[in-house]
Amino acid sequence: MATAGTKPSTMRAVQYSGYGGGAAALKYVDIPVPSPKKDEVLIRIEAASINPADWNIQKGLLRPFVPKFPFIPVTDVAGEVVEVGPAVQELKVGDKVVSKLVFWKSGGLAEYVAASESITVARPAGISAADAAGLPLAGFTALQALRAIGTKFDGTGSGSNILITAGSGGIGTYAVQLAKLGNHNVTATCGARNLEVVANIGADEVLDYKTPEGAALKNSSGKKYDYIVNITSDGKWSAFKPALNFPGRVVDIASNFWNFVASILTFSKKKLSIMIASMEKEDLRFLLDLMKEGKLKTVVDSRHPFEKVADAWEKSMSGHATGKVIVEM
Repeated sequence: MATAGTKPSTMRAVQYSGYGGGAAALKYVDIPVPSPKKDEVLIRIEAASINPADWNIQKGLLRPFVPKFPFIPVTDVAGEVVEVGPAVQELKVGDKVVSKLVFWKSGGLAEYVAASESITVARPAGISAADAAGLPLAGFTALQALRAIGTKFDGTGSGSNILITAGSGGIGTYAVQLAKLGNHNVTATCGARNLEVVANIGADEVLDYKTPEGAALKNSSGKKYDYIVNITSDGKWSAFKPALNFPGRVVDIASNFWNFVASILTFSKKKLSIMIASMEKEDLRFLLDLMKEGKLKTVVDSRHPFEKVADAWEKSMSGHATGKVIVEM
């Protein structure tokens, strides 16, 4: 088992011990540094990003199955490999990497984490830990949603007229950029304060969701959409259906209950599909390559030192983050 120098015996981590409590329930602890299993690498974490899934699990989203307490949250991390298990084949000590930890184990709010090689990817030179840490969950959710509507990202696609809701969030900021790489005409919704941000990352038109036009999903051309990528939990099939061309399709990644019901009960040529993203190593490599080429960037809402994790948690829970909330170790 290869190791970079002498690793410490203990590390600082942030954990919670029960459901609920928000940022106030997060506690700093000193615990042993984990040892990687045969197919794992030990990562010294440099940055982690908080996703809504992280604090929804704390609220009890997967109760009573996940998590096992005490629990160290956060799945998306970037850092440096300091130790590798004997069965690790691609990665080596000293590699800069990005990893999407399994949600039922997590471990991202800590100085070190042991991660399977199967969910860990080398990050190209020139990509910062903060930018890379933003990618895994939000990036491949956006990528897979756009692939679901047939998007090609090599410049050969003819493009469609599409709407992306919540275009200023973590998933939305990646989705807008990826949609433009697919030659789509993109309308996006967001709050008034983020209109310029979303326009600057490529949206052809940006709607303030609080205006009558934004609430009705009406763009200035009056054209209906071939596809809608719904990211907001408030988005409803009843609002999307009139805005769709015939035929048309909604790809829903927010998965609220009523949209799930609509996906089962809708039999017209206007369709609603529920999409649940999966961790695909090649997808993460693809996104990192786009980032290396300057075709994709992480929109960072805020950076927080490890000593102020509670501030980062609260910002993400507020629902008003523009892009990604990053914790730096």
